[in-house]
Amino acid sequence: MPLDPLTLSGATGSVLNRPKAGADGGAGAGGGFGEALGRLIDGVEQSSANANTAVTGMMEKTGDVHDAMIALQREELSLQLTVQIRNKFVSAYQEIMRMPI
Repeated sequence: MPLDPLTLSGATGSVLNRPKAGADGGAGAGGGFGEALGRLIDGVEQSSANANTAVTGMMEKTGDVHDAMIALQREELSLQLTVQIRNKFVSAYQEIMRMPI
């Protein structure tokens, strides 16, 4: 199931609210946030794969045009969300680099 960019949730629940993995309960350095970003990127990749499958099905006349268009829109929204998150990270990094020591 593709990642829903409006709620940041996939088939198994919220990307940012899932329990952290690890023997220490997720209290390790950077595990939770890094894992959330990894799941977000995996969701974008899955959304892209679903869109490709839907378009291929449409071209082979085994799928519906509407399903293909919906899959393409979901993929586009997921990608736009990922790009905006990246832009926020770059902006935060640049702001930190401008801080005096």
